[in-house]
Parts: sequence; C-alpha cells; structure tokens
Amino acid sequence: MFHPRRTRRTLKTLLLPLAATLALTLLPAQSANAATPLTNPGFEANSTGTATPTGWTAHSATGQTAASFTEAGGHSGSYRLTHYSAAAYKVETYQYLSGLTNGTYKLTAWVRSGGGQNSAYLALKNCGSAEQRTDIPVSSSGWLRIVTSVAVTNNRCTIGVTSDARAGNWINVDDLTFASGSSALSVKGSDVSSLAKSEARGGVYKNSSGAPGDALAILRSAGQNYARLKVWVNPADGYNDKTHVLAVAKRVKAQGMKLLVDFHYSDTWADPGAQAKPAAWSGHSYSQLRTDVYHHTYDVLNALKAQGTTADMVQVGNEINGGMLWNEGSTSNWPQLAGLLNSGYDAVKAVSSGTTVAIHLAKGGDLAGTRWWFDNAVSNGVKFDIVGLSYYGYWHGTLADFQTTLDDAASRYGKPVYLAETAYPFRLDSEDATENIIDLASELVPGYAASPAGQTRWMKDVASIVEAVPNGRGLGVFYWESTWTAVTGNGWDPTDPSSGNGWENQALFGYDDRALPAMAWFSHR
Repeated sequence: MFHPRRTRRTLKTLLLPLAATLALTLLPAQSANAATPLTNPGFEANSTGTATPTGWTAHSATGQTAASFTEAGGHSGSYRLTHYSAAAYKVETYQYLSGLTNGTYKLTAWVRSGGGQNSAYLALKNCGSAEQRTDIPVSSSGWLRIVTSVAVTNNRCTIGVTSDARAGNWINVDDLTFASGSSALSVKGSDVSSLAKSEARGGVYKNSSGAPGDALAILRSAGQNYARLKVWVNPADGYNDKTHVLAVAKRVKAQGMKLLVDFHYSDTWADPGAQAKPAAWSGHSYSQLRTDVYHHTYDVLNALKAQGTTADMVQVGNEINGGMLWNEGSTSNWPQLAGLLNSGYDAVKAVSSGTTVAIHLAKGGDLAGTRWWFDNAVSNGVKFDIVGLSYYGYWHGTLADFQTTLDDAASRYGKPVYLAETAYPFRLDSEDATENIIDLASELVPGYAASPAGQTRWMKDVASIVEAVPNGRGLGVFYWESTWTAVTGNGWDPTDPSSGNGWENQALFGYDDRALPAMAWFSHR
C-alpha cells in the first residue's frame, strides 16, 4: 500500500504510468465457445428489439417482460441482450437445459452495467445442487467477463440473467458459454499487519452482533483463509519486525489460516514512491546488499519454520514498480534489481521449497506499465512463481482496465495471479483527527457508494474478476489492512506516536468496532 502520509495530490502523481510513452495495447475480444449447449448464446439469431430471443424466455412477476430485449452493439457480434426500462422493473431472461451429463459446469458471460439496481446477477439454478450466483459489476463502458459454476446432479440446469432495477437502470449481457469446468478462489485473505500494535494500544474488535473477540477469529469465521503480514527490518516503533511477525504468525496458523509474508526491505513503508534502504544497510555496496537481502529473508523465514509456522507465500518486495533498495536496486539498473530479487527468491526456497514467491506491483489497471516491468524482469532472469498486483479502483483505472491487465499477466508470463491489495471505504468521514486518504465523494468509483453496501459490492465484484482469469490462474484477493481501525497511538508514522490513521474508513471493522458486512466476500467460491 502507498504510504499513508502522502497527500492526495502526491498519491495521484505517483500513480502516473511508469511507461507513459507506451501505447496501451488492448486484448482482443474473446468470442463465445461454439461447443456450449446453450442456444443463441451471443443473441445473434435475432435483430434489434426482440423481446424473447431465440432459445431464451423472458419472465417478470410484475408483467415487465418488455424490459428484456436484444439490441445492436454486441461484445463480439452484432447484438446483445439488454435489460432496461424507464420505470422500475423486475425481469429474468433464462434458458432451460436438459439432458446434461452430470458434473461440474462453468457459466461465462461478458457483461456491462450502469449500476444502481437493487440486484443484477447471473444465476445457475434447478441444477440439483445449491443455486449459484455472480453479481454483474458496474462497468458502463468496458465489457467484463464474469463466471459462476455449479454441480449438475439431475441432468438439467437453468441459466438465468436477472435484474431487480430502478427506473433507468440497465445491463448488457453477451457471449455466454456453459461447459464442463469450475471456478473458485483459493486465496481469500487480508493484511493484518496493524493488529498487534492496535491491540497493544487498546484496540477492540467485535463480531457483527457486537460481542468482543479475537479479530483473527472473527475474520476466520467469516471465511478468511489467508493472512498477510509485512516485515520491516528495524522499525522505529518496534512493530512489524521479526519478533512481532513470529508472534502473530502463531495466531494466524492457530486459526487454520495460511500465511503470506510481505518483505518491504526497509525500516518503514516501501511503495512506488519510497524504497529506502534500512539504516543498518546504509552505505553497503551492491554486493553486500544482495547478501543483506538473502540473510534477512532467510532469518525471518527460518525462524517462522522453526516455530512450526512456515510461510506459505512470500512477497519479495512491496509494490516495487520502481524497484527496491534505492538507488542500487531501482529499475534504472535492471541487472542489479534482478540480482537483489533473486537473492530474496533463493533465500525463500532455501528455507522451504514449497513456499510460493510473488512479485508485487501496484497499478493493477496499467497494462503497458505492467508489461514493461515484467518483460524487463523476465529478460533479466528474475525468478518468481506468481504475479501480485495492487488495484484500488479510485486510483488504478476501471474494472475493465484491471481485468485486461490481470488476464494479460497470467497469459503473457504463464503464471498464476492474485490481487495483492484492494480496499474500499464504508464511509467518508474520519473517526480520528487525521484526514482520510479517501474522503470525498468525487474520489469514489462510479456505482460504488461509500457505505457498507458499497464496500461489500466492491469486494464481491473484484473477487469475481480474479475468479474469471482464464485457465484457473486467478488465485484470489487480499484486502489491505482489515484491522487498521482508529486507535490512539496506532497511526501511520512509526516514528510519531501521535500520528493518526487515514485508513480507518476502509477497514473491515466499523467505527463501533463491529465486523462489517463486506466480510461476506470471504465466502466467495
């Protein structure tokens, strides 16, 4: 995450594309799979204005079937399905399939939405198992691919597109496929690096009913299966160091969760705007820095292993768009940066060959910048297992930009990908005296309110995009700083005990310390 002390203007400046001179190359549209058992999956059998497309049925308990119709402007063909009415409406467009071979099936569709509906979703139902749904994200311009899967146990299934909408709301759906396969996320985590200090300063966490409890247990009960902890070398406040990581790691593993260790290779925040060397490494030569990275990485991970809490995943560097350990490891000297990254990789594997090593960049909506970075990394022999991208919708482009970048990274480098950081506000005002990083309505993502419902919808929708990465390469999502509530003494600056928190309106615990509804995203498939 970007250092919270930075002003909004500075943040936006930092987020300018690394490769601004590169033209953004869009991925080609993907057409529907001809093998799908669906009839008229691309709505090409009909022309504009068909209320009941061939193979499909429109139903409305309120008699508003006219709100479902075909029109020009398809994703890959000439036409699409649209739900729209000038008055509030409820409508479903569905297709019933029979004679299916029992097994697991995946529905894929390309969608757009202007947002504002009470609900708008794809559904797989009457399949002999529990109904499965995926909400249609808000994306008024770019098409998004979303998926959902279901176990068919009775040789039949109904595929539905449903809108419960207000006047003027609309969705577009096109190029559906329904074929053998499944979709799910194996990683549903959050960063809890702030937790130890919060608890030491009196922080309290409650479940949704208001009962106080262990924040990790509350997150686990909501479905979280991974926790992320950052490591600083010698922080001024003594937190986020090796000792505290070891202590919290025991608690994480005791909850049955897996562990991601995020090495910043600094005494403080490392991000695209700051990658300062630890004071103890200041003045070291490049050769010595490689040794420093290896020894520090090995030391922390080996201590974790020794106490029975081996790291399952490791990030070698945090949001290293411009490199790390400046200036020696900046992207202006790729051979040296590659050497530092490989020292970290080798140390991870020396402790545990089964630990996954990630490279983590920010700007998840920047296709050109991400390609530029990883193309250089690959050509310089950087070793890594997976790709992690931060994506904050109020900074990093549209959801369509994010999907394009994530899909491209997975296919271009042949690696699994995950959303390393994201978050969204459940309100705009501050609980403490420090200005929140996101505190203006003008900064919000269109269609996603600063409310518990808006935060919940954001998380479900970004999870859906990661789930839809082709070939099962979308691993999952980490929410950034779920436990960083406003607690006196637990501010952004480790050198200043009086510093405040600019992030409490994006935690997963509210100003009443209760678990927020957005934790529901942890139960995503």
